[in-house]
Amino acid sequence: MVATGLDILLRNTDHLLKKRIGLIANQTSVTHDLRYSWKVLKEKGLNLKRIFSPEHGLFATEQDQIAVAFQPETGCEVVSLYGDSAESLLPDKGLLDDIDIILFDIQDVGSRYYTYLNTLALFMEAVSGMDKKIVVLDRPNPLGGTIVEGPLLNASFRSFVGIFPVPVRHGMTAGELAILYRDTKKLDINLSVITMEGWNRSMLFPETGLHWIPPSPNMPSFATAEVYPGMCLLEGLNVSEGRGSTTPFQLSGAPFIRPGELAELCSQYGLEGVHFRPVWFKPTFHKFSGEVIGGLWLQVTDHTLFRSFATGVAISAALHKLYPEHLKFLHNVYEFNDTHPAFDLLAGTSHIRTWILSGCDTATILASWHREEAEFSRIKPKYHLYES
Repeated sequence: MVATGLDILLRNTDHLLKKRIGLIANQTSVTHDLRYSWKVLKEKGLNLKRIFSPEHGLFATEQDQIAVAFQPETGCEVVSLYGDSAESLLPDKGLLDDIDIILFDIQDVGSRYYTYLNTLALFMEAVSGMDKKIVVLDRPNPLGGTIVEGPLLNASFRSFVGIFPVPVRHGMTAGELAILYRDTKKLDINLSVITMEGWNRSMLFPETGLHWIPPSPNMPSFATAEVYPGMCLLEGLNVSEGRGSTTPFQLSGAPFIRPGELAELCSQYGLEGVHFRPVWFKPTFHKFSGEVIGGLWLQVTDHTLFRSFATGVAISAALHKLYPEHLKFLHNVYEFNDTHPAFDLLAGTSHIRTWILSGCDTATILASWHREEAEFSRIKPKYHLYES
């Protein structure tokens, strides 16, 4: 079994006895035997001053893009880093005055736009130049540490779903990304990483021996995380990404979709490691709540060949080709940003959307980010903390 950074930290906490501690965490911050970190830290006599919770809240009680109000009883103060404005994403400087060291311990899912590591990046920016230490308690990247996929983030599309200058599927751990961000942003921070034991870059989450704890309301399983890097793009379309079902992101659909013809077209794109199964389903909330809609179920048939981001782009292109009079790219406020369409914020560029709208050949679109993948693949080993 993989030993997480939290479990390794807990082997010896004597050096923390005189420290005032802040903890960035949610319900995934557990030991190998499923005890919450904040409870164990307090049991060891440590001075845990404050817990900072990310989007969705400490126990993921809120849906996406909903300000967190409820804070459970933990024996110490709990502060939300996700409210009703962009300013709420940053810690109040006054809440840092009585803290010496900040521990970060949240399970990520391996996609650039999953917001928990973006919370870490913003926290790092907030404490840059201050006499504070940040310690990342590392956890596995559920998607492994070798495959990278998708375009690099264009800096002009920076948002809460795009902060790190990496591809959508980055193949890095929280600790590795923290070091990369410190270096690329030239942040003046005291940063350290407590690395895992037993994890290597080829491991997918089911191989770690760890328990999967849903890190957010619509991330119930590893299978969800595996398709998420591509299927989250549908948040930028008038198409359900499966929220309101028991299998979000594996399911997708809309009232105007004829499942059979969509599945047939997608299967012609030559995407490996995935089967498109035509389905009907009824979301119980979110887009098209209470309506029976047609769509697709993604069945991953080969983990090593499957490319989620390419699949999400191919589905988007197929939807535009089949239903141009119905498909819409959404332009509403998305994660506190109304400057760019949500699809562009997620993709980190406007090129993919404009190419789809112009009817560009799908194979050409899917090849458009290969050079950026290769570029990042050359850079990222500099930040590797684990061997293949």
